[in-house]
Amino acid sequence: MKPVALAAILGCLLSSACDKPAGAPAAAAETSAAAGDSAAPAAPDPVTAPAGNAAVPVDEAGAAQVDKSIDGLLGDHTRYKAAIESLQQAVAANDSAAVAALISYPIDVEINGRKTTLKDEKAFIADYDKFMTPAIAKAIADARYADVLVNWQGVMLGNGEVWINGICKAGSNDCGEFDVKVITIQPTAP
Repeated sequence: MKPVALAAILGCLLSSACDKPAGAPAAAAETSAAAGDSAAPAAPDPVTAPAGNAAVPVDEAGAAQVDKSIDGLLGDHTRYKAAIESLQQAVAANDSAAVAALISYPIDVEINGRKTTLKDEKAFIADYDKFMTPAIAKAIADARYADVLVNWQGVMLGNGEVWINGICKAGSNDCGEFDVKVITIQPTAP
């Protein structure tokens, strides 16, 4: 287990904030040999929560732990935080074009119970209402920065409905240049 993950798990146990499963989603676990390398989520952070959750106390320690985990495992946390906020705003506004701009293509989604691969923004926008279920939209809206799970596979929102990670830019041999994009959108088991 990586030191960052161990620190996050200890923080979770000490703060009784272990309300999310510590593991990869089904889609990511299939490609993972190290699914146990995960950081447990921290408590909610209303500073980055969608409107309506402002009455929840601020969890600066939880947000700081998420920052540290992202910095240590994935890269610049400010880019991930901005991507999460942009996704939340776009989904709240039901702006399929804005959400489509945040996606790494191709992306697999579930439409009518079947896996469907969307190859580009045009296909994503055309099918948006078919896969962006109320449950997935709620998972995105309810995600709080200090509450996300972070591991080597990316940042998980909800119970695995959405994963966000860095995508290396073409020509970047060491992945020094990357874009932060949504890599998974999926329903989860009830």
